[in-house]
Amino acid sequence: MNLRHHAFSAIFQAIAATGADRWGRGLAQGAGVILTLHHVRPQRPATFQPNSLLDITPEFLDRALALIRAEGYDLVSLEEAVLRLSQPRTERFFVALTFDDGYRDNVEHAWPVLAKHGAPWTLFVTTGFADRSARLWWLELEEAIRALPAITLSLPAGPFAARTASDSDKQRAFEALYWRLRQQPEAILLSAISDLAAQAGIDAAALVERECLPWETLRALAGAPGVTIGAHTLSHPMLAKHEEAFARDEITDSRTRLEAELGVPIRHFAYPVGDPTSASPRDFALAREAGFASAVTTRPGHLFADHANHLHALPRVSLNGLHQSDAAVRALLSGLPFWLWNRGRRVNVGG
Repeated sequence: MNLRHHAFSAIFQAIAATGADRWGRGLAQGAGVILTLHHVRPQRPATFQPNSLLDITPEFLDRALALIRAEGYDLVSLEEAVLRLSQPRTERFFVALTFDDGYRDNVEHAWPVLAKHGAPWTLFVTTGFADRSARLWWLELEEAIRALPAITLSLPAGPFAARTASDSDKQRAFEALYWRLRQQPEAILLSAISDLAAQAGIDAAALVERECLPWETLRALAGAPGVTIGAHTLSHPMLAKHEEAFARDEITDSRTRLEAELGVPIRHFAYPVGDPTSASPRDFALAREAGFASAVTTRPGHLFADHANHLHALPRVSLNGLHQSDAAVRALLSGLPFWLWNRGRRVNVGG
């Protein structure tokens, strides 16, 4: 758990202890919130799980949706969320659910829970994952470090070496190497992880096959009641790290490909990774020019009236695997963590 997650954990505890999730709503709560989810699956026994923030259990999803309903909030589609921003009325607080990448467990474990609560949801699909041509590089990195007793990599900025004999060694190595690579051009990141995966005998394509939905399932999913398919690029790049022409093609061509494969209109887009280093104002403009009705980031925050002028840079809130508690959900829905994190700023669309 990095410093940011430790900070949010402390905030959640303080909010629960003071009951601020109740009395602070008028200060921090917006018109609604878009939740970000990735994996929904049973808890795994492994102790080395550096990507565990991307995992929640079906039981936690069930509790979170029950809590949202118990609070009297509306569970709405992303289309309805955008409509409520564009045509503001006096409405109850709303929650929209979005799932990134296109994982098998979204259908196997999340969909039954969503159906139980009558919750509409949006699945943002990376076409390269359905094609088995794109790479789950963060999972490759995890699997390689899990398999190796030590790491030695030659990088442009200097060598990287780490012991990975124990789970704690592996966790430290993952965090150090992950953030070092995130600071580099994406080509360097992908090359370095390819080298490491080769050392460990990791089959990158097999990981995508294991984790991601195939086209035939996506075709069956498209048009199902309560399900919206959105675009999430062709190959899941951090767009802001690339030239404009490349980013434009990733945004526009993913929509074209999905519409051709699935036969449904694709109106919404999600930026891969989605933080300020991965999705910039240039990319917001490209998504708008591509004709999407909305585009979502991972910049944390609630939705406010002013977001009607920034529909291609919408914030989301992560339903995070590191904080699977009712107290965390109540805090997230109150808006207070983001009011504190953003220092009272409601809209964050800068570079």
